[in-house]
Amino acid sequence: MASRSHRRPLRRRRTALASAVALAAVALLVSLMVALRPGSEPETVRAAAERSTTARASAMPTTPRAKAEPQSKRQSKPKPKPSTVSSAPARTTTPAPARPSPAASPRPAQRAVSDSAPLAGRIKPQVSYTGVATHYDAGDGDGACLYGPSPDLMVAAMNTTDYETSKACGAYILVRAANGASVTVRITNECPSPCAPGQLDLSKEAFAKLAGLSAGRIPITWSLLSPSTSDTVSIRYKSGSSRHWCGIQALGHRNPLARLEVSTGSGWSRLTRTEYNYFLSPDGTGCGGALRLTDIYGEQLTVDGIALRPDAVQPTRVQFARH
Repeated sequence: MASRSHRRPLRRRRTALASAVALAAVALLVSLMVALRPGSEPETVRAAAERSTTARASAMPTTPRAKAEPQSKRQSKPKPKPSTVSSAPARTTTPAPARPSPAASPRPAQRAVSDSAPLAGRIKPQVSYTGVATHYDAGDGDGACLYGPSPDLMVAAMNTTDYETSKACGAYILVRAANGASVTVRITNECPSPCAPGQLDLSKEAFAKLAGLSAGRIPITWSLLSPSTSDTVSIRYKSGSSRHWCGIQALGHRNPLARLEVSTGSGWSRLTRTEYNYFLSPDGTGCGGALRLTDIYGEQLTVDGIALRPDAVQPTRVQFARH
């Protein structure tokens, strides 16, 4: 049996323990009441919440938010890259103007005579050309143009460049020398290299009108003429011409000839000009039929009734106007 001295301290420990438990229960009850009160939260939770709210507020932009673009538009904007373009201007290509369809285009009116010479080649009216004159023995005046003997020897050979595949054939040229002398010649021949552009090789008879033959080579200026004449245009078919193939030549025209066309029954067909001054119909189209001649001023002459007779010079009743 325990002594009283031992029982008395035990009762005191039990009393102290009971008091501690009671105090803990009261404290727990008070804490639960505080936690369950609306709007209440621990100070540490509130502080953390306040710090989080402050951080979000400082991270948000202060300017108004721009309106969002459509997704496809944003994706179509690539990030800018460092520029590697040089300072040279970019080459641009100008698109060619659209050509109207034939159905929408008005039919052109008949070409009027014009001094602007829309069909002229290298040799144009009212233009002065500079070159040199030499001379040669022209014989009877015939040459690369195949006109045959000339009624006079005031003829010349044109350099190959200005001869222009016989387009210069039949042209009347006024030639002037530095001493003031002048002479009019008709182009009946071609002067090949070394004749340079602008050069005329005159018959000896024509050269003598400008200077002595001993001069050999003189500076000149020259220009195209549209002279007065009583002659009319003549037509000649080349030897060997038939209904299946023909070559056609015009002679005695006042102005240089730009085109020769044959009638096809449904319209006009333009023939190709040769270096020997004939227009060819390789398949016989239009051979022996109506012809249409056009000079470099755009005037047109229609010739009909010319028989298909090779090597025969057949005169007409027409001539181009003077300019």
